[in-house]
Amino acid sequence: MNTDELFPDSICEEETRIAERELSSFIAAVTELYGPEQARIAGKEWLDESELMDNPPLSTSRNWRAVTVAASARLARRVVAKEVQRSA
Repeated sequence: MNTDELFPDSICEEETRIAERELSSFIAAVTELYGPEQARIAGKEWLDESELMDNPPLSTSRNWRAVTVAASARLARRVVAKEVQRSA
């Protein structure tokens, strides 16, 4: 079976748009709250988390909000650790 038949371009394009919006919103929020350096790191972590998503191999949709939540948890751990180091 041809994978092009399984995933019409419109579905892939829509998933790409959704992911791009989610990532863009996440980076914008992190930039506003913590600055561009943290946003750059958080963006890379978001991409890492997107690769770790536990979806079936031929899934047509992903839970991009779950990716953002996981990347936010990484950000929170990093920010807290930085604050602890400053106060020590």
